[in-house]
Amino acid sequence: MTQHPQVQHFFDQQTNTFSYVVSDPVSSRCAIIDSVLDYDAPSATTRTTQADLIIDYVHENSLSVEWILETHVHADHLTASQYLKAQLGGQIAMSKKIAIVQQTFSAIYHLDIKHFNASQAFDHLFEDGEIFKIGELEAYNIPTPGHTPACLSYVIGDAVFVGDTLFMPDYGTARCDFPKGSAADLFDSVKKLYQLDENTRVFLCHDYLPEDRQEYHCESSIAEQKHKNIHLNENTTKTDFVEMRSRRDATLSMPKLILPAIQVNMDGGRFPEPEANGIRYLKLPLNYFK
Repeated sequence: MTQHPQVQHFFDQQTNTFSYVVSDPVSSRCAIIDSVLDYDAPSATTRTTQADLIIDYVHENSLSVEWILETHVHADHLTASQYLKAQLGGQIAMSKKIAIVQQTFSAIYHLDIKHFNASQAFDHLFEDGEIFKIGELEAYNIPTPGHTPACLSYVIGDAVFVGDTLFMPDYGTARCDFPKGSAADLFDSVKKLYQLDENTRVFLCHDYLPEDRQEYHCESSIAEQKHKNIHLNENTTKTDFVEMRSRRDATLSMPKLILPAIQVNMDGGRFPEPEANGIRYLKLPLNYFK
């Protein structure tokens, strides 16, 4: 019998991001997926408003956190994983292919890659297809590169958490123009997801309202995506998708928080060490992304 985890979503409208607490109703153990640390760009200050909502929910429902999962290195928000781990415990985890992202952006930010090799911030790095458990819930990951090379989708019972791979069917798919992104890879990744049972619940990391929709949604289904996704459905060819995605990506502006977000998120949510004056500093690669 297919397991049916309890899923509670949390929406950060500032970044259009959905975070989730996925819990096993039998053991009361849970995982947190794609958390958000509030970040005010003009003042470069952080708050924990969104993360505290998750903490309150975990406490109110007497849950025990086993995992703090990242679907990928986010470019549109900072992760609250370190704060949540300090407050609730659990292992921070994502794909072992984070090494590709760390190497790529260490060069861009002129950071020492040895830092990541010597002191990995993630408690667990998943092998492709690795099986794990959340209490009595059976789970595994599906590697879904394309948006980034280290994207994972997590299948937990009758639900799959796809990160930025897919949006709601009326909004389409993720962009693929970040370093090491690939529209061809994204096509293959989505096709892998479409092999799941059509009744599988699909939980999304973001929703952006099209002009003809008034409410935000975090959930669709494999059947709905296969039949209705405006960018990549069961009838879309790889050639047409790559051409569409490349053409569309060329018109998109950089995500507002990509420069602070990437350097924090690829280090598992850790901030840079304080300098001699006690202040932490983020770096901006001036005139690099044009």
